[in-house]
Amino acid sequence: MHFVKRLLLVPPLLLAISFLAFVLVRAAPGGPFDRERKPASAEIERQLQMKYHLNEPAWKQYLRFLGDLSHGDFGVSLKYRNHNVTDIIIQALPVSACLGFLAFGFAIGVGVSVGYFTAVHRGQWQDHAGSLFAVLMICIPGFVVAPLLITYFGLKWRLLPVALWASPLHAILPVLALGLYFSGRVARLMREGMLTTLGMEFITAARAKGLSENAVLLKHALRLAVLPVVSYAGPLLADLLTGSFVIESLFQIPGLGTFFVNGSLNRDYTLVVGLVVLYALLLIVLNLLVDLAYVLLDPRVRYE
Repeated sequence: MHFVKRLLLVPPLLLAISFLAFVLVRAAPGGPFDRERKPASAEIERQLQMKYHLNEPAWKQYLRFLGDLSHGDFGVSLKYRNHNVTDIIIQALPVSACLGFLAFGFAIGVGVSVGYFTAVHRGQWQDHAGSLFAVLMICIPGFVVAPLLITYFGLKWRLLPVALWASPLHAILPVLALGLYFSGRVARLMREGMLTTLGMEFITAARAKGLSENAVLLKHALRLAVLPVVSYAGPLLADLLTGSFVIESLFQIPGLGTFFVNGSLNRDYTLVVGLVVLYALLLIVLNLLVDLAYVLLDPRVRYE
């Protein structure tokens, strides 16, 4: 019943998000035709307004958008005029998804390993080293790490390519720049979850029964300790799948982030709103999957 209620809330939630995005993007100063190479005459601009229905009242434009959205159509891009928003998403989403999955796997793999390692060796030098790594990664964002990686690995040492998305080698630097920050957050969550779990009574009982330390840690403690990471994984994956705007722009990766930035700068209303709705849908679906994962990982969790 819990999941049925959550599913019933999806349409009104998407409706509210699309409405807010529709209003806010139009409230920003400027218009979609202000950045033309040659200033459009009043007659040409009026024709463009009519072609894209921008001369209609805002409420009518929104209803038209909802009508198109109900058929799976996000509308026509105002900047990339030979493409509609759906075409752009189909073209860019696989690139952002590939980068996102790679960065997600890196962040989870490194973060869970470091968090587990520091919790098991609490108070020892391994704990201090792992905790220092996690704090540094959290404090240094991707837009700072990325230029350093480009400068040294790309320009100075010429070991890896620094732009575009053409081969596996092109993925290494952006995945590192994107994943290191999130690996620090995952490591902190994993460490706290592991320390909390190790202090529970059932862990003491398992050790009293004579189970080996590896069995206690891996079979009993790890399953519950990873729950904070699972909660964070849903929003994290949605964020990474839709693309990191800064990282994709720095490495000139043709993903959703680049289109979103260009659409915002050029007041491409339909593109921006369409990408916001896509991100919201991904976030909602992945949060539902997180709830399901909770049920599988922790038998104490029951949704009435």
